[in-house]
Order: sequence, then C-alpha cells, then structure tokens
Amino acid sequence: MTFSAAPARFTTQVRDCARNRCWTARSPPGDGGRMPQLSPYRRLFRLPGARAFTAGNLLARLPMGMFSVSAVMMIAGSRGSYALAGAVTATGLAATALVAPWTARLVDRHGQARVALPATVIAVLGSLSLLLCVRHDAPDWTLFASYSATATTPNTGGMSRARWAHLLTGDAKALHTANSFEQAADELCFMLGPVLAAFLCATFFPEAGTLVGAALLLTGMVLFTSRRATEPPVRAHLPGRAPLRAPGIPPLLAVCLAMGGVFGATEVVTLAFADAQGRQSAAGIVLALQAAGSCVAGLLYGAVKPAGPAAARLPWCVAAMAALLTLPLMAASLTGSLLLLAAALLVAGMATAPTMVTTMTLVQERTPEGRLNEGMTLAVTGLLGGIACGSAIGGWTVEHLSPTAGYVVPVTAAAVALTLSLRSPSNRFTECLASH
Repeated sequence: MTFSAAPARFTTQVRDCARNRCWTARSPPGDGGRMPQLSPYRRLFRLPGARAFTAGNLLARLPMGMFSVSAVMMIAGSRGSYALAGAVTATGLAATALVAPWTARLVDRHGQARVALPATVIAVLGSLSLLLCVRHDAPDWTLFASYSATATTPNTGGMSRARWAHLLTGDAKALHTANSFEQAADELCFMLGPVLAAFLCATFFPEAGTLVGAALLLTGMVLFTSRRATEPPVRAHLPGRAPLRAPGIPPLLAVCLAMGGVFGATEVVTLAFADAQGRQSAAGIVLALQAAGSCVAGLLYGAVKPAGPAAARLPWCVAAMAALLTLPLMAASLTGSLLLLAAALLVAGMATAPTMVTTMTLVQERTPEGRLNEGMTLAVTGLLGGIACGSAIGGWTVEHLSPTAGYVVPVTAAAVALTLSLRSPSNRFTECLASH
C-alpha cells in the first residue's frame, strides 16, 4: 500500500510531536518558558488527530453493548422463545471467536481503512438480514446464518489501542494513560449500550435496537477510518511469529479466558438474582453500576503510572479482583438485598479496569511488532470464550442450586485467573512478595 508524500510527512510529524511533548499547551508569554501543568488526559488529547479518531471509534464501539440485547429482545419478542434467542447469540459469539483474529490479521497486513470498513459493511448487512428474517418470519436457520455474518465486526477497541501504541512509541506513561482511557471507554459503552438497546426496543419497535446499532457502527467506522494520519503503518509481510506462538502470550490468553468467566457468570447470576427478588427490570441498573465502578477506576488508574513492570502488577490486580468479588457473594448470601448487592458490585467493579489495562499492556509488550491488532483481538477472543463458559456454568448453578450460590462461580473463576497469573514464567510476583 502506497501513500503520498504529504500524508507520510504529516504522520511523521504527529509521531514526532508525541515524542517531544509538543502536544502540551504552549507556554503563555512571560511564564519563563515553563509548560503549564495539564492532566494526563488533557495532554493525551492534545495530540493531533487524537480527538477525531477517538470520537469515531467511540461511536462505532457503542453498538458492541447493544447488539446482543437487541437480538435477544427482537427474536424473543417475535418468536416467543428465549432459548432460540440465546442459541442465536451464542452462535454469533462462537463465530466471532473464530473470525475476529483473522480479521485483525488482515487489518495489520493491509491497513485499518482498507479492511475494517469493508468488514463493517458485511457485519451491518448481517444485522439487517437478521432484522428482515425476524420481521418476515423466515425459518430459524436464517437467523443463525444472518447473525453469524456479524462476526466480521472489527475489534474497534483494539484498533484504537493500536493507534495509541503507534503514536506514543517510547512513552510508557502516556501509553498507560491511553490504555486506561480505552478501558474506561469500553466499560462506558457496555454500560450504556444495553440500556439504550432495551429502551429503543421497548419504546419504539423490537427491531429498533438492531437498526440504530447498525447505523451507529457504520457511521462511526467511516469517521474512524477516514483519519488516516494517525493510522499505524502497513506491513505487507508481517514480521516475526504469529502472536499465538509468541513467548508469554498463551499463558496470558489463559488468564483472559478465566477472567471472561468472571464477567459471564456475574451477568447471568445477577439477572437471576434480581428475577428471584421480583425486580428483573432493575438488573440492568445493577450491572450498570458494576461497569460504572470499573469506568471510574480506569480513569483514576490512568492518571498515575503504577510502579513496576506490568508482569509484576497483573497478579496483584487479579488478587484484588478475586478479593472484591467476595463482596457480592456476602451481600447476596447474608442479606439477600438487591440494593446492597448493587453497592457490592459497584465496589467489586473497581478492580476490573486496572486488571484489564494491565493485561492489555502485557499483550502489547509481548505481541511481535506489526501484529498488535491480531494480538489484542486474541485477548478479546479469550475473554469472549470465558464469558460463554461463565454464562453456562453460572446458569447451571442458578438453576440447580440457587442464585445466591451462583456468586461462587465468579469468585472461583477469579481464583483460577490468579493461579494462572502466578504460574506464568514471566511474572515477578514472588520477587515482589520477597521485596516486601
């Protein structure tokens, strides 16, 4: 892929600005040449082009929290079967786990604009096909086929993180702030997305959530991919081995799988607990509070640069997650109060963002150069697989034991994640314990 000289020069200037901190505000006259003290996030978004590509990416990322809820409400409302709705969404999740790494590899090889936009168009057509099949009472197999086509949806968060990694090369502190912002954005989208989807489907018509989500995804991706100056360079021949075979990546993916179990189980068990209390409509708000806690913690975590390497921090973060997840278990088992459970989930959620930021930092460090989109998408695939397993185990526990007992599942999954992070040959947790 070739570029004209002018865009190439501009891209180089953008990176030079990032490295030399020229994206901080210029000193006002008479201040002795000192730079004003700006917050890490204000300095980050003074980088040329950062606000533009972030706005487009957030617009494209919001539907990620809308599609599953919209599909379930649309299919269950039309066909009267939650089992069918759940099976269709599970099939889409499995298809995404298979297709997403290949899409990410093509993005690394051919560029975000050349791959992500056509892949998004295919995914949007899949969503519209699902809508039409539901609307016109098509056979059930067409629902599975249509929703599977949405698996080509690019990893929008991963592409945004790849841009930050490209622009902030050599600046670990600024990159930590950028990763923290991206995690907070993820939490915000998954907090607002389901609420927006439920509102649209219930207020207007069952297909409204899917229709609006598809429009937002396509519009946001057009805006994001049009910002070519901040796009990472294209490598026709990807260097190094595949991320899946890179040292340190497989153990990290195992940790992601276990952490996904935490998220999947918590969601299902909380829905069941609220339903048992006769407050099913409040379940979305309770889960939104957990995401809100993670969002706030992510922004605070990004404002400081934690000491020590990410490999040493990860077990501490996972240990904090495991410890805080005992709060919802105690709130459910000792009080049975949905209000106290909501407060416990708010606090427990504060460990999520720091853990995910540290995990993604390790993915960036261990992924071979030029394959960052693929590496981060593999991490997301691990999380999705864990979410599916956690949902299934959590649902079984709720059905055969009780909703309260279901909160043992996320605690157990977090304990497994902690064990896996400790067994990783590259972590320095034991050294940190010895030093303290």
